[in-house]
Amino acid sequence: MTMIEQVLQAGPAVAPHVVSALLAVALVPLLLLRRRRDRLHKTAGYVWVSAMALTALSSFWISGMRLVGPFSPIHLMSAFTLWALYVAIRHARFGNRRAHEGVMRNLAFWSLGVAGTLAFMPGRLMSRILFDGNQDLGFALVLTAAVAAVLFGKALDQGPKRPREKTAQ
Repeated sequence: MTMIEQVLQAGPAVAPHVVSALLAVALVPLLLLRRRRDRLHKTAGYVWVSAMALTALSSFWISGMRLVGPFSPIHLMSAFTLWALYVAIRHARFGNRRAHEGVMRNLAFWSLGVAGTLAFMPGRLMSRILFDGNQDLGFALVLTAAVAAVLFGKALDQGPKRPREKTAQ
């Protein structure tokens, strides 16, 4: 069975969820790494926000891991995503570029990076599709991504090295 067939058989909310999440992931480098904030950025941003909103909304109809009724902890991430999209758009409209950028970077990391990586845990649909015979590869991917995220986060926290200023005595 092909990947597309498996996604389509998983339920009516899964296909839009997967497609919109993949679109959002594909747009992240364009939006976060490109220096110019021009019409292309704004247009791609609208597409990204729409894709993220569809990803978050469609997740409420996916209930493979039920803990509280049809919901699981991942649905908290979906609610956070919808709220963060609102906050980020509000910052952009009011011209607060730094706050907008910070919210969007956090959203990309937590909602796409962390939640997306967890989709590859053993037993989950994406793990079954990609690592059909070897579910341990899904766990290895999650572990590797976690270590990389910690190292990358530490590198970002340290920032560029600046020479110390001499204090007058």
